[in-house]
Amino acid sequence: MVSARHDRTIGTLCLGVTAFGWALNWPLIKLLLQQWPPLFARGLAGICASLILGALVLGRKESFAVPREAVPRLLFATFTNVFAWMGLGTVAMKYVTVSEGALLAYTMPIWAMLFAWPVLHTRPAARDIFGLVLGIAGVTLLLSGNGFAFGADKLLGIVLALLCAILFALGNVLNRKPLPMPPLVVVAWQVGLGCAAMLILGVLFERPDITAMTPLGLGCFVYMTLVPMGICYVTWFETLRRLPPTTASTGMLIVPVIGMISAAIILGEPLGLREWMAMALTLGGVTLALQRG
Repeated sequence: MVSARHDRTIGTLCLGVTAFGWALNWPLIKLLLQQWPPLFARGLAGICASLILGALVLGRKESFAVPREAVPRLLFATFTNVFAWMGLGTVAMKYVTVSEGALLAYTMPIWAMLFAWPVLHTRPAARDIFGLVLGIAGVTLLLSGNGFAFGADKLLGIVLALLCAILFALGNVLNRKPLPMPPLVVVAWQVGLGCAAMLILGVLFERPDITAMTPLGLGCFVYMTLVPMGICYVTWFETLRRLPPTTASTGMLIVPVIGMISAAIILGEPLGLREWMAMALTLGGVTLALQRG
């Protein structure tokens, strides 16, 4: 009994560290993108983070070996979990606000629920449909600020943010069976491979100016490298080890909330009644989708 209570306490603390670390990354990415282009910035930070994760793997004396039969699944998971989620999501942040980007990205459980119907033959219940309606209503309300008068850049950002959520959800449904490797090894491979692809594309097509980095930008880069892609992965695995998966996933809905509040404080982004109502509707729909477990 005492051990179970201790596990829940540690798990809850790890969940809080993970949520806050990932949430604060949203406004800091916006600051970093004022100096470096998205694929280059995220790719370079990810390569550095993968080296840190690799050092943790070595410290645990775990093997980097990838079974041959697991290679296709690892590459597919790398595409959906890293290149699509991190890469497309970061590019989207050039064109949308943190509120828009965070809420659109966190519609992922709703899309996963829809994909589960044809792929896993899991028919959505009335609760799931209600969650979908709430999610769509929340996103619609959030994007209605200017009467849906989007410029080309804003529309591109919305499409990319939705695409990152949809592809991440598809990956979660199709790749449900865990890879036969320790979790930290899986993340080190995925972050390393996915971010290497981003970095190559960034160097080839974005033509980054390395000298454009200021001390503020450097601080954002160091944070993105060490915290969300380093410390938070370790605390997330501890969360999953100590708390039920549905509890952990539902708890992570605090990420867009903290992200939106911190963006209002750090970037001066609007956070009025419309944003709060949109957040309540969207996250209410996501919570219903997550309850399927």
